[in-house]
Amino acid sequence: MLVDINSRADIALLVHTFYSKIRADEEVNFYFNEMITDWDAHLEKLTNFWEKNLFGGKMYTSDPLQAHVDVENHFSGQIGPNEFGIWLNYWAQTIDELFEGENAALLKRSARKMGTFIYMAMFNTRTK
Repeated sequence: MLVDINSRADIALLVHTFYSKIRADEEVNFYFNEMITDWDAHLEKLTNFWEKNLFGGKMYTSDPLQAHVDVENHFSGQIGPNEFGIWLNYWAQTIDELFEGENAALLKRSARKMGTFIYMAMFNTRTK
C-alpha cells in the first residue's frame, strides 16, 4: 500500500528517483546532463523547491523561471512541448509508483501548471 507525500524525505525520494529516470532517457538527458555540473547540489535544490511548493519550506530561494530561460538560450530554442511532455510523464509516473494521496495529486497538478507557465515563458524569450 502506498502512502502520501508527508515529509522532506519523501520529496527527496521522489526527486532522486525522478531524475534518475530523466538522466537515463536518451531523448532528453543531454539537456540536463550538459547544464548540470553538480548533480548532488541540483537534487538538493530541487528537493528544496518541491518542499517549498508542498509544505511552504523556506530553503529554496532561486528563480526557476530564469534557470529555464537560461537553458532555453543555451539550446537555442530546441526545447519544445515533446520534451516537456516527457518530463511531465516521468514526474507523474514516479509519483504514482511511490505515493498516493492528496499531496501526491497536488504535486502532479503543480508540475502541469508550472510546466505550462515555464514553457510559455521560454517560448516568449525566443527571437522572432
